[in-house]
Amino acid sequence: MTSNVSQNYPYTSETEAQRANALAALVAARDELAAKLSTETTPLDESDRWWVWKCPTAGCPGLLHAAGFAIDGHAVYVVCDGTCAKTFLR
Repeated sequence: MTSNVSQNYPYTSETEAQRANALAALVAARDELAAKLSTETTPLDESDRWWVWKCPTAGCPGLLHAAGFAIDGHAVYVVCDGTCAKTFLR
């Protein structure tokens, strides 16, 4: 199995409250993230738990938190809480 396949499997999960708190902290810490999320995502469905993935960026220890659904694709839009500060589609 190649490494890019294994990166698509979730690492863990978090409650809706944990996800919302993590996302709120990331939006507060990054100046342009709120604007990016408002233009590139739609709101998530109601759910008690959300998947969390390890960041695929080399050297980044971050986790990817669900931020919404991608407007231009059928994917969950995630934000890294680590040093790379990137966004991804899952």
